[in-house]
Amino acid sequence: MSTLRNKVQLIGNVGQTPEIKNLERGKKVASFSIATNEFYKNSKGEKVQDTQWHNVVAWGKTAEIVENYVGTGKEIAIEGKLTNRSYESKEGEKRYVTEVIASEILLLGNGTAKTESQQ
Repeated sequence: MSTLRNKVQLIGNVGQTPEIKNLERGKKVASFSIATNEFYKNSKGEKVQDTQWHNVVAWGKTAEIVENYVGTGKEIAIEGKLTNRSYESKEGEKRYVTEVIASEILLLGNGTAKTESQQ
């Protein structure tokens, strides 16, 4: 059970074109967001869609896969770990960020987001 302490699995659609950075010694990092959707019925029996956005970071070979195959609207599955960090903005305000550090990415679907009627 010790390997299950910090594990995240998400299936969603990529929100924007991933940002790729080439760092020193040829290392790459990819940053992007994905949207996950959950559907439920409210107290009136109406179908409601709840969309959550997740920031994702991929390093090395995983970043190369993102660079070559992942684009806006693409449905993907991600496995990784959840991390929190903070930084200071240009205005001097402390900001907090929660990200998923992707260890594996699986390409799914045909690359377009499904509409509610298709699900």
